[in-house]
Amino acid sequence: MSNRLDSTNRKLIGYLRHDGRASITTLAAELGLSRATVQARLGQMIREGTIRRFTVELSAPETDDKIHAVMMVELQGNLARSVIARMKKMPQIASLHTTNGAWDLVAQIEVGSLTEFDQTLRAVREISGVSNSETCLLLDRER
Repeated sequence: MSNRLDSTNRKLIGYLRHDGRASITTLAAELGLSRATVQARLGQMIREGTIRRFTVELSAPETDDKIHAVMMVELQGNLARSVIARMKKMPQIASLHTTNGAWDLVAQIEVGSLTEFDQTLRAVREISGVSNSETCLLLDRER
């Protein structure tokens, strides 16, 4: 399985997105595969970095005490790789995406306090190669 995401792996990832706590037995039943096959595929995707982490999504806003924001970043073209590498190392950046349009990157920020939020914004803006940014706090989640 030298990784291309075949339809079985895509289905497996889909089930995990829906329920990251699903047991190997449950996943195997959903996919119509043996437990050993599902375990092997999951292990391979973890080793290859296709699956980087498992996470928890909280249902009630009052149980989530983090500050969430989206930061759009404009880069100087020749420094894009070094900016991306630096931002990927920041634990406050929950996800980082390249994009097209006016902004080059979109970062999801998750921090525990406004002080940490301010420090994170400053740290990103001080990275050599970041020419502009705009940040929006995420206030409420619509379902």
